[in-house]
Amino acid sequence: MARNPLHDVAIVGAYHTRQARVLEGVREIDLILDAARGALAAAGLGWDQVDGLNLRGTRSRLHSREAAHLFGGRPRWTGLGLGIEGVLEAAGAIATGQCHTVLLADAQAGEYVDRAATSPWTRPSSEFVECFGLYTAAEFALCAKRHMHLYGTRPESLAHVAATIRNHGAQHPEAVHYGRRVTPEDVLASRLVAEPFHLLDCAMNSEGGAGLVLTHASRVRDLDVTPVYLLGGALERLGMAYVAAPVWDHCGHVGRWAAEQAFAACGLSPADVDVCEFYDPFSFELIRQFEAYGFCGDGEGGDFVQGDRIEIGGEFPLVTCGGLMSFSHAGTAQLLQKVIHSVHQLQGRVPDALKVPGASVAMTSNGGSGALFTDVLLLGLDRA
Repeated sequence: MARNPLHDVAIVGAYHTRQARVLEGVREIDLILDAARGALAAAGLGWDQVDGLNLRGTRSRLHSREAAHLFGGRPRWTGLGLGIEGVLEAAGAIATGQCHTVLLADAQAGEYVDRAATSPWTRPSSEFVECFGLYTAAEFALCAKRHMHLYGTRPESLAHVAATIRNHGAQHPEAVHYGRRVTPEDVLASRLVAEPFHLLDCAMNSEGGAGLVLTHASRVRDLDVTPVYLLGGALERLGMAYVAAPVWDHCGHVGRWAAEQAFAACGLSPADVDVCEFYDPFSFELIRQFEAYGFCGDGEGGDFVQGDRIEIGGEFPLVTCGGLMSFSHAGTAQLLQKVIHSVHQLQGRVPDALKVPGASVAMTSNGGSGALFTDVLLLGLDRA
């Protein structure tokens, strides 16, 4: 196996701010600063040890170059990417010597105020979709319905996925929906949003922030932390999200190539993954991702997720902290949160009931079929 530049990079700090449906009286800029400070504290680093920056906000429209200006212009490198894209961008900068330590932080507060309507990021302002009312849930529903038609996937499989994820979040004290357990029957009984998705098949709306610190592997020995190494990752983009209705034949397997690249970078396979922190905007997307990433064959995902396979203690524990359905869905910060959940799980920084015994490799993702992109990242306790 050839060496990959990603193997020279480790995540040494990961932090969530307080999450809530609404953080009354909290300014977004304060959340961003909280996320940044928390991530640095988790890494045991100070501001003066950071030479790369990517700080951003959903409502404030803060971007990394403006953030660098606010901090005196000292960081040499600034990034633009969101979530996994931002992590891979920062890792590339570290691996190529553009900087040695990068701080990423993102937050959202005050964006969703018209609660009589769907959240604004699900209603893209595009002349191609506004005329017939296309919105995110409907776009992902089109993919789910096509899969059900082709392979006989049952609503009960979707409900099992949603209930499992939500019940993981119900056991995490920091989750927005902490304590709110549901059954598959509850999912199927909740109101229909966009067939086949019921309300409990869908991600929530919330507010909060997330922060992450990456550094060169050579610097890890000087830190009193459990490093989590980048093993492999890739971005897969099929076009602009939310400007046209998705077609299954075009986007149904998005992420397959990205997963193949990520596994090839470290010589691993789906069988080596201990934790599956997949992107969970809607229940069907988890079924689709298991197929696209090679955990099972096309059309087999509905049966694959049944039983206790995706629960804590199962073969492939899925979205162990509650994800977008139960933990939080805070604007674009939730893209970074998927990485943070993986890091916390590998470091053992989750409630005992949610710990995956002996976990050393985690796989996480952003995006999905309805969005026409999927980003994939493999993380591990052992450097590749």
